[in-house]
Amino acid sequence: MQLKQYQADTLAILRRFFEGARIAGPCAAYEAITREPEQASRLGGYGGRYKSLAGLPDAPYVCLRLPTGGGKTVLGAHAVAVARDAWVEKDWPLVLWLTPTKTIRQQTVEALENPRHPYRRALDDAFDGRVRVLDIADFAHIRPHDIRDRCCIVVGTIQALRVRDTEGRKVYAHNENMEPHFAALPQKLAGLETLEDGGPKFSFANLLHIHRPLMIVDEAHNAVTGLTREMQGRVNPCAIIEFTATPRLNSNILHSVSAQELKAEEMIKLPVVLAEHGSWQNAVNGAVAARAKLAETAADDRDYLRPIVLFQARRKNEEVTVAALKKHLIEVERIPEERIAVATGDQRELDGIDLFDPACPVEYVITVAALKEGWDCSFAYVFCSVARIQSARDVEQLLGRVLRMPYAKRRKAGDLNRAYAFLSEPNFGAAARALVDKLVAMGFEEEKAQENIETAQGSLAAEGGLFGSCAWPKLVFRHAVPATPATMAVLREWDGISVNRTDDGKAEISITGMIGEVLEYEIANALPEAERQGFSDAAAAHRAEAAKLLSPAERGETFAVPALMADVQGKLELADTDLFMEWHDWSLDGHPAQLSEDQFALRETARSFEIDLDGKRVVYNFAAEEKQFALDVDVEGWTPEALVRWLDSQVRAQDVGQQDLVHWLSDLVGYLIDARGMHMAALMRCKFILARKVRSKIGTIRQQERKSVYRQYLFAPNAGVEVSFDSAFRFQEGMYRDERRYRGPWRPLKHFLTHVPAFDGAPDGEEFQCAQALDSLEEVRFWLRNVARHSASFWLPTATDKFYPDFVAQLKDDRLIVVEYKGARDIKSDDTHEKRTIGELWERRSDGKGIFVVVEMNRDGKDMRTQLAEKIA
Repeated sequence: MQLKQYQADTLAILRRFFEGARIAGPCAAYEAITREPEQASRLGGYGGRYKSLAGLPDAPYVCLRLPTGGGKTVLGAHAVAVARDAWVEKDWPLVLWLTPTKTIRQQTVEALENPRHPYRRALDDAFDGRVRVLDIADFAHIRPHDIRDRCCIVVGTIQALRVRDTEGRKVYAHNENMEPHFAALPQKLAGLETLEDGGPKFSFANLLHIHRPLMIVDEAHNAVTGLTREMQGRVNPCAIIEFTATPRLNSNILHSVSAQELKAEEMIKLPVVLAEHGSWQNAVNGAVAARAKLAETAADDRDYLRPIVLFQARRKNEEVTVAALKKHLIEVERIPEERIAVATGDQRELDGIDLFDPACPVEYVITVAALKEGWDCSFAYVFCSVARIQSARDVEQLLGRVLRMPYAKRRKAGDLNRAYAFLSEPNFGAAARALVDKLVAMGFEEEKAQENIETAQGSLAAEGGLFGSCAWPKLVFRHAVPATPATMAVLREWDGISVNRTDDGKAEISITGMIGEVLEYEIANALPEAERQGFSDAAAAHRAEAAKLLSPAERGETFAVPALMADVQGKLELADTDLFMEWHDWSLDGHPAQLSEDQFALRETARSFEIDLDGKRVVYNFAAEEKQFALDVDVEGWTPEALVRWLDSQVRAQDVGQQDLVHWLSDLVGYLIDARGMHMAALMRCKFILARKVRSKIGTIRQQERKSVYRQYLFAPNAGVEVSFDSAFRFQEGMYRDERRYRGPWRPLKHFLTHVPAFDGAPDGEEFQCAQALDSLEEVRFWLRNVARHSASFWLPTATDKFYPDFVAQLKDDRLIVVEYKGARDIKSDDTHEKRTIGELWERRSDGKGIFVVVEMNRDGKDMRTQLAEKIA
């Protein structure tokens, strides 16, 4: 299973944190990452200073925030290997995986045990299939050879650790079955709970304490910070990674994923279309009608889909109980009973039912709160609560059940990409406000929660269907002409035109949005000659009105920026360094297989050994019970060939042939042993750090090759470089619908799209001021805030990746201007020099049709507006 981009980015940040913590400590690593401008902006109010756990000051503890539907469990499975390589540095780590409830614990165990499940496949790929998964209740089944030769994952609940009195608790109790784990240990070992005779308890808690497990915490909110210092000491984890949608502010939040990223990756249904009703009966009726409409639409989908309504009934002794709601569905809404399933603590009618099976008849599920614990069915589209949402409990968890996208793939029909909420509130608007609060509680930013709620139209006949959005009313042109049969027949042939007879017998022409010149000409020619001038005058008046209200994109303006093209094997291709590398035959053999003293060195002391890594120091401390830890002691099986095989498995990459890699690694290991005089045992003991350095070394070599091929295809004297409108980036309304919007008081006059994407930095910062300067220029026809790393945005290649300039604009003389803003801190950097160089190449090859400029706050006494004006002139 290939990870989504936001998931890969999350794991990359986690790896960087552990690698930094290995050298500088958790606090310094955390603050170095979270203070980076992009990361600080992403974290927003979740950022802060690192807070170590009172009982474990040296154990890294971070929280990764993902909204509901983000795939926290699959990330947890991948995080085990990340932590192993970058922090734990043991081939076979012991993992304690904690869940908030017994239900989720059971579901997690089943998924991790299933060899076909994506969670288990991720673990098997990382550990060559040598994985053992156990429920915490079965801890006595673990044998010493399991811990020695496998990655063991024990799944439990946080509650199992929250006890002061350990008597009778199996986790803390003495268990003779655990004796083999303690046989080779000294009689007394610090930190272990003991029996009356002073010997260690043969308990699972003591086993955890000895092996220092990696702790994965799934959606446990304050579970970690709520652990007492005593409990932290009992478990003694080497690191803690928490995954949650709603973290506490003191949870060391390292990375935050937005709901829009999930939507862009087709993981969730958004927006939530809200229908407010004055009574619960009307809300239920609306939900039933919505499901019927969705079922009709789903019948044409490429995959099997059976939309399901999730009803939240009230608790016993209240008005609309489960029984009352079911009776209403059967008797009033005429729903066959076999299509209704009840899922509560007492009635578990979904047990053993596969809702994805086409033969399954269930279309309606009634619950109170039982579905909140790990229940997932992406066919759930409609949520209906018969209780007031403001006071209803468990709404966040239940609403989250209807957000997951079927097959994690956007559907062709727009209605199937949305979720639906039918709520009963006596005061209009109360449901929308409450729904925002519930989405925030599920991990959405408040601004995004507001953006992702649409109000449903109340009529099936309304334009756009039952669920059409009414967020932005469209300008509609209307003009009446004599309704001759010939005129009616011609007008009805064209798409985009609605023709209806009026009460006085005329034909009313209706066109939503802008009227293009070609369409106006065609309609005018179809009308009687006496009607043509009147129609043209009305169309001109409509265009004048539309020019005031519509964005250039909505008015039908076209905006395209030509791409930079390069001759690759005799064919013009989009200039992209990744593509250049595909045609570039490179090998590690051309680069020395060596690590110098400055890059990698070992030094042993009485109680530790140290590694110097590019001038930074990593320290390994010896434990009191460790024997024969000296760096020059031979150990059976520790051979150069074994180290090469292990390194090969750790640093393998798709663009490096395995034979080439193994040969280069053999030369490297031989160099370290023979030329540098390092002992085999020393290299094996620090093999994870060595793998990290080798990975970095290969990355440096790869980047050297990228720079070489980049210069070859774009800047060599014989390079064939062109700028082509045939492969242009074309911009259109709605392209940035999933991006964060600028919401300040300024209203630009010339932005190409209706909504302006948010600016980097402060809302009124330097990039924002550059946009104001661009918008104010008389020479500019329209401009666009070009969003970085968006699939529809304009970019130019760099040797490393892609460069997305901040703004692109079209001038009134039809030239294009590409603008990059740089602050004083970055204006002289190598990165800015590279961007300026490629931008100027694009300008030179555009035959005068394009200009490129890097703007700064003040250059030689000239402000941003003056710099732009001079470049245009």
